[in-house]
Amino acid sequence: MSNEIPFSRCSWAETNTTEREYHDNEWGVPVHDENKLFELLILEGKQAGLSWITILKKRETINEAFDFFDPKIIVKYDQDKIDELLSNTGIIRNKLKVNAVITNANAYLSLIDEYGSLDSFLWKYVNHEPIKNKWTKISDVPASTELSDLISKDLKKLGFKFVGSTTIYAYMQAIGMVNDHLVECYRHSMLN
Repeated sequence: MSNEIPFSRCSWAETNTTEREYHDNEWGVPVHDENKLFELLILEGKQAGLSWITILKKRETINEAFDFFDPKIIVKYDQDKIDELLSNTGIIRNKLKVNAVITNANAYLSLIDEYGSLDSFLWKYVNHEPIKNKWTKISDVPASTELSDLISKDLKKLGFKFVGSTTIYAYMQAIGMVNDHLVECYRHSMLN
């Protein structure tokens, strides 16, 4: 007896177990937990210029290295902590990206003061309901949209780094603001 799922999934998730598990259990599922929203925003920013599988493979180590993305801890990072992070082979050791985590933790705390939560800030852009696309081919799925352009611009105004439009669209997919599972994928109908 096979453990194979007798239906289709998005082709990008068929390469390896790590991507398959992420696709089947997380990608496109609406997220409202503050810590998870902040974590995924940081991870998407770290992915810039890299493959998502690189981030997924290092995710656990990245989470541990960055104190499980607790912004109140991250804003207190000093040069010793930055040097420790830059010597940690288990994370993405790009100095700009490491410093951006600290910048983004500060921006996050300011956003909370102004908007109450990252959840309410983000989900207002879609009237608190996921956009349900009906793509039939992976080539139909956009890399960015006018909405991701707007959210990117607004986050940059608030001081966030590594939040370009393409990064923000990937983030919107990750946190379920958009359902970009292909219509033939079994997850598409589960999230509608």
